[in-house]
Amino acid sequence: QVHLVESGGGLVQPGGSLRLSCAVSGINFFAWYTMGWYRQAPGKQRDLVASIGSGRNTTYADSVKGRFTISRDNNKKTVYLQMNSLKPEDTAVYYCNTPKSPVPDWGQGTQVTVSS
Repeated sequence: QVHLVESGGGLVQPGGSLRLSCAVSGINFFAWYTMGWYRQAPGKQRDLVASIGSGRNTTYADSVKGRFTISRDNNKKTVYLQMNSLKPEDTAVYYCNTPKSPVPDWGQGTQVTVSS
């Protein structure tokens, strides 16, 4: 069974930075999977904000491009999201998953709150 465990969220002032981590277990050949970070703000749908492929090619939503960086450590089966220049509109619960074939059991997510 696949488990996704997100961590690293918190309260940060506008302009600040956070680094999120997603530890993945239960997936064989993790390096072959495209991994993604999603976020869900209160009352809104869950959206994909960044993804990284097996070749480490990356994609970003326009709203985070130039501020967020996704990376992966295949040996640790972990995906990261470095978030810089955070804005109040980045406030959301952040989740990871496999965009091409999402794992049904999402992790608990990690709350990111950007506020002064």
